[in-house]
Parts: sequence; C-alpha cells; structure tokens
Amino acid sequence: MHAAAYKKMAGTAAVFLSSEFDKASPVERDGMVWTAEELHLDKLPVQHHRKPMMQTVLALEGLEEYDRPEDGDLRRVDSVGSDFVYFQLISGWVQQN
Repeated sequence: MHAAAYKKMAGTAAVFLSSEFDKASPVERDGMVWTAEELHLDKLPVQHHRKPMMQTVLALEGLEEYDRPEDGDLRRVDSVGSDFVYFQLISGWVQQN
C-alpha cells in the first residue's frame, strides 16, 4: 500500500515524498530516508477529507498559519501532480500513491 521509503521535500519541515517518485522534485540532499514504519504510516487515517488543491508543497506548510490542517485532510499538489494526506501524529504531509 505505501512505498517502503520516503524522503523529505527540500525547504519544508514535514512534507514527505515516496522515494520511488520518479518525477523531478526537490528532496533533501542529506540522503536521509524514512521508512513507513518510522513515519508510523500503519496509523495513517483511513478516511480522508478532500480539500482544495494547492500549487506547491510549500503552500501545504503555509496552511498552518491560516487553515490549520486536520488528521486525514487530503490535498492535491499541482506542481508535483500527487495527493498528500495530513498526518497529525507526525505533524506532516505524506504523499499518497
């Protein structure tokens, strides 16, 4: 269901992309990789709440200031062409496959 490993998007505090994502996208250059287990993805909410699309992953983090995300919020990110779900346990966004 989930890819085995994730990398954090560059310039973000907690937006994770599948390490198998094959489109060009900025990921942290330190080479750190998180497993699904380390991100506790087995506890990821099953039900998602579709929210309006965002243009970039940086816009996801900007939501903290004016539209605080809730566990299970799902947003499409146009620049990446993927959905991301907010996971309250890690206070971050995880790419959905």
